[in-house]
Amino acid sequence: MNILVLCTGNSARSILLESILTHRSDGRITAWSAGSRPAGKVHPQSIALLREKGFPTDGLSSQSWDDYAKYDAPVMDAVITVCGSAAAEECPYWPGAPVRAHWGVEDPAAAKPDDQPAAFAGAYRLLDDRAQQLFALPFETMSQDDLQSALNRIGA
Repeated sequence: MNILVLCTGNSARSILLESILTHRSDGRITAWSAGSRPAGKVHPQSIALLREKGFPTDGLSSQSWDDYAKYDAPVMDAVITVCGSAAAEECPYWPGAPVRAHWGVEDPAAAKPDDQPAAFAGAYRLLDDRAQQLFALPFETMSQDDLQSALNRIGA
């Protein structure tokens, strides 16, 4: 399954979920991430946390969702947005994906510098919990409607 994880800046939450989905799904999912207004670099705390958790970090980048709208881009089975709600963030909308879900998480990069390690750890725990719920499903054989319902339930 190919999943595109979208957020606004593509430096923290979407990067974390991209890594979790790709590297903890036992090859069942390949994920990419992008943003509507990419920050241009991955947040250093994202890199530090992913390294601490044993994830590879080479090749991670903050990029535009326009890169995935090109004719030669991978075909996505699902798009998951991870923008938060309390900060009134503009969350990207991705047209044309068969399945779309919202797994909102507050932006850990918006925390005060001293609070960022804890904020990133909390965001990681929430995203990892949601990913584990997805991994427990037989999503390869689910109908689009059932997958949509499951992804919505996970994000609620």
